[in-house]
Amino acid sequence: MIKLDIFSDPVCPWCYIGKTNLDRALEARPDHPFAIEWHPFQLNPDMPPEGADRMAYLTAKFGAAGLGPMHERLSGIAREAGLSIDFDAVPRIPNTLNAHRLIHWAGLEERQSAMVSRLFRAYWREGKDIGDTATLAALAGDVGMDPALAERLLASDADTDDIRARDRHARERGVTGVPCFIIANQYVVSGAQPPQVWSQVLDELAAQGTDNAQG
Repeated sequence: MIKLDIFSDPVCPWCYIGKTNLDRALEARPDHPFAIEWHPFQLNPDMPPEGADRMAYLTAKFGAAGLGPMHERLSGIAREAGLSIDFDAVPRIPNTLNAHRLIHWAGLEERQSAMVSRLFRAYWREGKDIGDTATLAALAGDVGMDPALAERLLASDADTDDIRARDRHARERGVTGVPCFIIANQYVVSGAQPPQVWSQVLDELAAQGTDNAQG
């Protein structure tokens, strides 16, 4: 197996698109060699625990004139990936620390990719507040985790320091934006690449494996 480390944030639309494209490529190659692990990267690490109004936050960051074209471009790229992102359904930008804790715990139960997918869908298609602990606990239940246990853990500070430290470590390694994919701790693929790019990556890895076997 080849380790594929993925750095992302559930409130990043490019991460949602990037995961969808990767999933499509891997579904077409069920014999792929990747062992996937998801890692925390908060786009808005200084976001208050209660989050912020999404339109107000983005208007302050990008300006009112830039939001429409940005959403239109993202919607078009999402459609190409087979996604329908409802920007109007997303009222708030949450602090995603707790969401990243949930992704970490899901990994301990080998449900990490399912949890990541559920968080993306809940936020970008259903407009759920994924900064709310009760909402997160319910989402944990949706992927087969124990929602009562998840709610108790979320009410504590379990693994909070670890998630923050891992986020800092990612930045120290040079991760400046997400999604960021690191293959075998050596090769970096940045951004929401289309499925054909992942197909090329898999072909190159297969060729390297053949060369190594022959050598």
